[in-house]
Amino acid sequence: MNLNNGSKIIIKLILILLFLSCLGKWPYGYYQLVRFLGFAGFGALALDRYEKKDNWFWFWAVSAFLINPFFKIALGRHIWNIIDVLWAIVLLISIFLETNQNKNRIS
Repeated sequence: MNLNNGSKIIIKLILILLFLSCLGKWPYGYYQLVRFLGFAGFGALALDRYEKKDNWFWFWAVSAFLINPFFKIALGRHIWNIIDVLWAIVLLISIFLETNQNKNRIS
């Protein structure tokens, strides 16, 4: 899977919004939806990075495993909130890093 830069940014922005929205109170079904979408998003990012032999592959793959909807990892709401914020920060940083790398390749 070779994602273009626009697709990666959209996936990352959607994941950021989903994870930050988890800080609020939602019905349990919403968190299940976030698990499925997070798993799919992190999986797509991991596959993209795997094909490019990039070190980000490991972060995205571990994140997909951690949030997977099939074998739930029970960490408690407080820990999951911390992880959600950390994921949002890392996703935002990765957007800026990739954008700067692409600008440097063009110049």
